Amino acid sequence: MSWTIYHNPKCSKSRATLEILKANGIEPTIIEYLKTAPDLKTINQLLSYLDKSVDAILRSKEDLYSELKMGQQSEEEKRRLLSTHPQLMERPIVVRNQKAVIGRPPENVHELMDK
Repeated sequence: MSWTIYHNPKCSKSRATLEILKANGIEPTIIEYLKTAPDLKTINQLLSYLDKSVDAILRSKEDLYSELKMGQQSEEEKRRLLSTHPQLMERPIVVRNQKAVIGRPPENVHELMDK
């Protein structure tokens, strides 16, 4: 069973989530999404796995969120903007077998371990 984490090594929650995975013997594929931004297809797939709208993975307190007027954009435009501005993506996102969770708090990752 494959595991993937969309990870920001500078984020304490992302590091803590990765530590939980490793402590449970899981060596996930690590995607540093700020270096390798997810494309629109990947964002759509992540949202499907999370079963959430794009607003659930947007960091609305970021200055860029306001600058881009994200709150006024359509769902489709938010997804497109997220693909070009990955720093707006909530982190980490952990994927396992077409299911995903946001690691805020990091303990959310346990939901995927039970499936």
